[in-house]
Amino acid sequence: MELKLIKEKIPKELYDILGKEITDLRPSQEKSIKKGLLDGKNLLVCTPTASGKTLIAELAALKSIIEKKGKAIYIVPLKALASEKYRDFKRRYDKIAKIALSIGDIDSSDPYLADYDLIVTTSEKLDSLTRHHAAWLSNVSVVIVDEIHLLNDTERGPTLEILLTILKQLLKNVQIIGLSATIGNAEELAEWLNADLVVDEWRPVKLHKGVYLEGKIDFY
Repeated sequence: MELKLIKEKIPKELYDILGKEITDLRPSQEKSIKKGLLDGKNLLVCTPTASGKTLIAELAALKSIIEKKGKAIYIVPLKALASEKYRDFKRRYDKIAKIALSIGDIDSSDPYLADYDLIVTTSEKLDSLTRHHAAWLSNVSVVIVDEIHLLNDTERGPTLEILLTILKQLLKNVQIIGLSATIGNAEELAEWLNADLVVDEWRPVKLHKGVYLEGKIDFY
């Protein structure tokens, strides 16, 4: 699908930025749009690494922000990944959205975040923000969960599950976008999120499989 085909469905400011970098949408992005990404639908996107999942999240978040529907939260499992995403979003969208990174003091409600549109954080930090009753959370319209398969992780999973449960109760009309390259129970998780499942196997580089034995790889 060509980017220009969704020109009328996304804000001009967002289209102008994306149009400088891409001309065509990847298969998972096209499928997500057809499943209601731009209409506020919850989605669980399960596609390979580097297949374009982040742009799916960006489309939902920036559309909501520019149309004044509310803030967007981008949740990642690690502080290093949060910092990386923050730099990427800041580079691309700084002119159309106020972007913040919140990974620090877990004993603070970070009231300054009320002035920001897109907030990149970790599940542990966001859990702290909910427990401190951060007032600005009520203005969130889009929640993106990167590496959502970590719900099955024995260490991070319980915190993330409780956090999403709270957010679903607190934010009745929130759009939730879950992203992962590997989900063993995708259908079950999609049902729990009340989300449509987007699955695609396309990847930018063809994956070759083989067996390594005695210094030699036999591909099959």
